[in-house]
Amino acid sequence: MGYYSYMINLDGVQSFAEGGNRKCYINPTNPKRCLKVLHENILQNLQKNSAWYKHLGNSDGLDDNLREEKAYKQKAIKYPINSSIWDHLAKWYGMVETNLGPASETELITNDGEIAETLEAYLFREGLTPEIKTALSTFESWLRTHQVLTKNIIPHNVVIKKENGPLTLKIIDGLGSKSFIPLPKYSKFFARIYVDRRIDLMWSRIHWDLSGRIGNWK
Repeated sequence: MGYYSYMINLDGVQSFAEGGNRKCYINPTNPKRCLKVLHENILQNLQKNSAWYKHLGNSDGLDDNLREEKAYKQKAIKYPINSSIWDHLAKWYGMVETNLGPASETELITNDGEIAETLEAYLFREGLTPEIKTALSTFESWLRTHQVLTKNIIPHNVVIKKENGPLTLKIIDGLGSKSFIPLPKYSKFFARIYVDRRIDLMWSRIHWDLSGRIGNWK
């Protein structure tokens, strides 16, 4: 992990996905990796519209790439109990330079050469099939075993890896803790409570999505 000694040129490369703050590109020098680049001027806009006390410092706390870098350095990932930590998580390779700005470089999850489908897309098309229920149950067990801290687990931040066996869910975005007081980072007791809450909210979001998004899911 770390910075490349050269700049990656993304001219002519089309993004394959786009969120509120970042665009995702296939790395032209390594097509098995994804480059997440901030939208142009997004940090200035976020800082302008943020709470007054956030204007006192720099914009690092608003930078999704730097927050992702920090999230991948959490204890559960940096000091995993075993190698299964990567069973449900895209690998992170570091921050790299591109002509569009710094990028967070992660593993690109694919199936037969195609970018993996999001859990959201699958659910909207197929619903809660027995196969996806099994995948979600396995995913829950992994979260509880490793106590990986995530923000709210939104189906579009999870993709489905299809191999010879059962479907496998992989987190591609949304790592980190939402806790204002970071007790889950330092206490296994609070981490367990935090993870259980994220799982409950994940199911709430899934049912909300499938119900036509009526009302509030939280």
